[in-house]
Amino acid sequence: MPIVSTTSHVSLSYSLRESYQKIENPSLRNNNNIDLVTKPSTSQKWSVAQYDHNSLLSSSTPLESYSLSKNSYNNKIAISKLLAGEDPSDQALKVIDAIQRLGIDYLFQEEIEKILRNQFMSFDHYTDNKHNIEDHLHDAALRFRLLRQQGYFVPAGIFNKLKDKKGNNFKTELGKDINGLMELYEASHLSIEGEDVLDEAKIFSSQLLTASMTCLGDDHRRARAIANTLEYPCHKTLAKFTAKNLFGTTSHFESANGWINVLQELAKYEFNQVQSLHKREILQISQWWRDMGMAKELPFARDQPLKWYIWSTGCLTDPSLSQQRVELTKPISFVYIIDDIFDVYGNLDELTLFTEAINRWDITAVEKLPHCMKICFKALDNLTNEISHKVYQECGWNPSHSLRKAWATLCDAFLVEAKWFASGQVPKTEEYLRNGVVSSGVPMVLLHLFFLLGQSITQDTVDFVDKMPGIITSTAAILNDENQEGHDGSYVECYMKERQGSSIEEARQNITERISDAWKCLNKECLSPNPLPATFLKACLNVARLVPLMYSYDDNQHLPSLEQHMKSMFYESVPM
Repeated sequence: MPIVSTTSHVSLSYSLRESYQKIENPSLRNNNNIDLVTKPSTSQKWSVAQYDHNSLLSSSTPLESYSLSKNSYNNKIAISKLLAGEDPSDQALKVIDAIQRLGIDYLFQEEIEKILRNQFMSFDHYTDNKHNIEDHLHDAALRFRLLRQQGYFVPAGIFNKLKDKKGNNFKTELGKDINGLMELYEASHLSIEGEDVLDEAKIFSSQLLTASMTCLGDDHRRARAIANTLEYPCHKTLAKFTAKNLFGTTSHFESANGWINVLQELAKYEFNQVQSLHKREILQISQWWRDMGMAKELPFARDQPLKWYIWSTGCLTDPSLSQQRVELTKPISFVYIIDDIFDVYGNLDELTLFTEAINRWDITAVEKLPHCMKICFKALDNLTNEISHKVYQECGWNPSHSLRKAWATLCDAFLVEAKWFASGQVPKTEEYLRNGVVSSGVPMVLLHLFFLLGQSITQDTVDFVDKMPGIITSTAAILNDENQEGHDGSYVECYMKERQGSSIEEARQNITERISDAWKCLNKECLSPNPLPATFLKACLNVARLVPLMYSYDDNQHLPSLEQHMKSMFYESVPM
């Protein structure tokens, strides 16, 4: 259950779960008189600092409505004019790149789409034999990356022109073009299945870039830019979490002119404005969570609405999607709660009855179950009805059947893992991963997101999403596979038992290959044409981009990197 696992790996990690003592006295549990010493503490399961309402209200940025100031509006107009007037073969691509890295692309969506559409229409012109890609590696790789990111399929074969006469190896003289290599490395992350040249380009560019850092002497800024490129490639990183580092530097922007200062000032203002918006959203979510009373009714379960909100804010980065971020956090919270019921609280008989009740969606069926299960199901029923009502009011479509089915499917997957644990069975790797796609919680969350966005909802698209298409399963696979690096990594255990004599290193290498394959599938799914709206596709990508941050545990099972990002994003404004 990666999105909600109690550690940095899924709940099948037997040695860890054996330390979670279940509470076997029904009378104690039904009275909520739970011996907290015999169960895992919430801090053990997710150690993420929680900040109270006072810290939100007293921080420097006021809780004002999202809007552009006069100066920022003028900056936006200036950049829009710059994009409209630039030669699309030259500076415009660099401006778009800077806009995206600074996390303010939502302000220029129409301008960006117009430029890239024209670039796509004339792509052959830039890649014919009259143009030497070797002499313009940075621009060629940047054009390729931006077009792929926008959903346009352009052939990766253009990079074969960078190879020697035999076509076996990339030309060694490319090592002199550091800027070009950095962009080649960035472009390589947009590969799809069968594009070996991009796999080779990634290895080639990363090796040369790594070696180049030892030859830069005192040019620490340059070395830092290369290191950041290698560790945080644009396509697999959320600009929302990295843009702040670029507000006072030009080292990441090739051939930047005065426009970069205008963009940085606009990005600073946007950061502070969006931060205020996020604070208001956090207060809404905290109020909802407190009013619902789940933390009191289920003291064994996780109580971290801010952590859950990170998924929503990282998934939906456009400020205009405020309502959707708030609403999406609610089903995410129930994924965590139900996961805790399965992992920490219920015995197998209770979990089976609970799952059957969810499948029938029968409130009366849980009356004989422990108090926490009754409370959870009733609250889940209320939430599902509320979301269904909102979607129906806004879109004229009642999603209740799809949502209930998704919760049932999720609980079925949770129950499968509970049975594996209860019986001591170590499943086959493919069986484990197939079930893990569902128990990750990703399909259920993305289904809610699809309806909350309210875009392109038809019988055909609903049927398409209900069947968990590749865009959803590949996103879930990235999360499921990425989340296997615990001390007792459960997939590692399955892999080594199934392949007698294999090592931990081989199992981890297999995980790395699976993640790479899942990214290629996700990249392909995001190319046009696709029946799903672009906002939904981008959200799926963002979930995959969030995964490394959400599972960057230290030896104490803490998430220091995530905590630092939360502090920076929600509590530390940018001086203007």
